[in-house]
Amino acid sequence: MSSALVCASHSPLLYCFDKAPEDWEAIQRGFKEARSFVEEFDPELVFVFGSDHFNGFFLNLMPSFCVGFSAEATADIGGFSGALDVPADIAFSAVEHLQSEGVDPAVSYQMTVDHAFSQTIELMMGSLNAVPTIPIFINCITKPFVPFKRTRLLGESLGRFAKGLNKRVLFLASGGMSHHPRRYYPVFGEAEESVTALQLSGGRLKQSMSSQQCLDRLETMHEEGAKMITRGERTAADMRLSKESDDRFLDVLLGGRIKEFDSWNQDELVEQGGIGSMELQAWIAATAAHKEFGGSNPSLDLYSVAPEIGIACGIVHS
Repeated sequence: MSSALVCASHSPLLYCFDKAPEDWEAIQRGFKEARSFVEEFDPELVFVFGSDHFNGFFLNLMPSFCVGFSAEATADIGGFSGALDVPADIAFSAVEHLQSEGVDPAVSYQMTVDHAFSQTIELMMGSLNAVPTIPIFINCITKPFVPFKRTRLLGESLGRFAKGLNKRVLFLASGGMSHHPRRYYPVFGEAEESVTALQLSGGRLKQSMSSQQCLDRLETMHEEGAKMITRGERTAADMRLSKESDDRFLDVLLGGRIKEFDSWNQDELVEQGGIGSMELQAWIAATAAHKEFGGSNPSLDLYSVAPEIGIACGIVHS
């Protein structure tokens, strides 16, 4: 049949900013136009690539990749709670196909996802269960980072699998571009004991804050952070919002030269564009899948450095 591609940024501050970004109308228009594109394409199946912010995946067992056979979105700030409509039989077959081609993801029969998935699904499709959707988690928040080459190979293999389904398939990527939310999601071992224990165990250790306490903490911190940005206490430089870094990434992505990412130094990327730049793993996977299916190179719909919402916001489609 056919495939389509949408890659879009996400941010909790889209829903709790203290002051609207200068490009707010353009950003809103970009999301609306992307949703119109998805509606016109009318997908029968969605593969959504996203990350996590210590709401569903923790350091006691952190996979590089994980495919969900069912999924529930938590009610974190910037997210939308509820169950995804996951076609478990297709997800299972996708994993078998990946394994046959040398890509070995973990699997989850009960995946928990957060705003890294739910925000973009909601914005692009109107609800979490509007279209059968297979969630594919990529570790983007903690070392060891997944090599971009492995992410590309994951996407290409899924593209070959999807091409055999005789369906209209949307490859949807959520995250990026440059930003550095370490204030909210600190490096393991650098936060207070209850946060470190939460990152490690998901709340199972006695010294850990509970999952609900974590959600409450993040909501309070994001609301405080929005005001700090307005007051000038957190700047674009503090958040590593880097047009230079993002332009370099977009030049390769939009040019269809996906294999060039294989040799990128990820530590240098994080140094320049923040840990949030690792969420561009999702863009690499989705674009590789779409191109392997037979799709064209993506086009840029929106790019804006928007410190008021904590990110450099980008949207591409094909």
